[in-house]
Amino acid sequence: MRHGKKINHLGRKTAHRKSMLANMACSLIEHKRINTTVAKAKALKQFVEPMITKSKEDTTHNRRIVMSRLRQKDAVTELFRDVAVKVADRPGGYTRIIKLGNRLGDNADMAMIELVDYNEIYNADKQPKKKTTRRGRSKKADAAAPAAPAVESKKASNEEEE
Repeated sequence: MRHGKKINHLGRKTAHRKSMLANMACSLIEHKRINTTVAKAKALKQFVEPMITKSKEDTTHNRRIVMSRLRQKDAVTELFRDVAVKVADRPGGYTRIIKLGNRLGDNADMAMIELVDYNEIYNADKQPKKKTTRRGRSKKADAAAPAAPAVESKKASNEEEE
């Protein structure tokens, strides 16, 4: 029975699974997005997000913890130097999984997992938008605008007289 066993074993022994996830995490940090199966992407998300959280505080202890899981010095360096700066203000949810359809060879569900802050397409709306109006203003309308409050003040004085 599987009571209380929540980890997806991905059809691999423990050592193989840990090595595979470490290599996939290093590839994700290096390339900012990778294509894989949906099951591996979900397992990778659980594997890599705690390490990104640890990278936000650059201490020797956190570097050693991340190094023990990733096992590649250049990936750890890039994680703490580049990725941590980019996700510093984000409280969590550093990765996004986008489903791509089925693989041609074996019909496996494929997905793309990416670091959220590195996608320019989805983050294009983060820049402040300029306020747009449906009707354009002409120069005549702008010149007439200061005269409008004077008309209102005349109406107000007429009402006071009555």
